[in-house]
Amino acid sequence: MSRKELLDAVAVEVVVCTKCPLWKNRRNAVPGVGNPESQIIFVGEAPGQSEDNKGEPFVGDAGKFLDTLLSGIRLSREDVFITNVVKCRPPRNRGPQPKEIRSCTPYLERQIKIIKPKFIVTLGSHSTAYIFSRGNMSFTGITKNRGKFYEANLHGLRTTVFPTFHPAAALYNEEYKRLLSADFKLLEHKLLKKTT
Repeated sequence: MSRKELLDAVAVEVVVCTKCPLWKNRRNAVPGVGNPESQIIFVGEAPGQSEDNKGEPFVGDAGKFLDTLLSGIRLSREDVFITNVVKCRPPRNRGPQPKEIRSCTPYLERQIKIIKPKFIVTLGSHSTAYIFSRGNMSFTGITKNRGKFYEANLHGLRTTVFPTFHPAAALYNEEYKRLLSADFKLLEHKLLKKTT
């Protein structure tokens, strides 16, 4: 099976998943979208209302800002894969709870194993804490860990983890917006080094 077919099989399971209570209030589960052959996976926290309505990650205001950040480093959604730690929207956009994360992350782990990315960009504290825990790395908070490259071994996959702020955090905070843009420039330089 191709990577696309394998990812589609994960998506089919996500859409009908009832492993945690989040399914009861969802309009749409949000498995993830993008290029199955991508070298980069972006991992957010959980879908918001716009994502729940559409069934795709990062389609609201935070998603528009993510698109701007991507285009600033000459990438688009078609070049990367975008997903979340939790695939259904938590009520009132609260953070995902530990049980929800435990129930849902086997899907994320399968997506990572299928794509085998060279880079995992974690957007915000929830995704960074989770990926760091899987790579036996020390998470000391998104503010301290952001903007640095961490070599990791995730399920036998050697990859580079790059944490940064969640785009939603930057919508009303100019300093976070500036730092996110700077982090994406660091990512661009690292990508250029890896491909030359």
